[in-house]
Amino acid sequence: MLIAVASKDGKEIDQHFGHAERFLIYDVAGNEAKLVDEKKVERYCSMDQDHPMRAHLLSAIAEALVDCRAMVCAQIGQAPQMEMERLGLDVFVTEGPIKPTLVELGKML
Repeated sequence: MLIAVASKDGKEIDQHFGHAERFLIYDVAGNEAKLVDEKKVERYCSMDQDHPMRAHLLSAIAEALVDCRAMVCAQIGQAPQMEMERLGLDVFVTEGPIKPTLVELGKML
């Protein structure tokens, strides 16, 4: 199964959903998590006070991650989390090393 990860350094789950300009895509099977792709996206948090809920950006991110079963990030606001789940992605908030975390997550999905 494919799982998207928000990561600054490519080693740790350490990035807030709204700050991510890319998602690393891992194929998780059994005890393995293998990096297979990278999806660049427009950053959700733009600090635009006039448009606090940028649905078009959430839709674009969900479209970029359409083949993924889940998305993992260090933090996400309640409104974007609910919208991402409505658009079909399971959202998990955690921190730690990517590969072992994804293997454990894969056992739950």
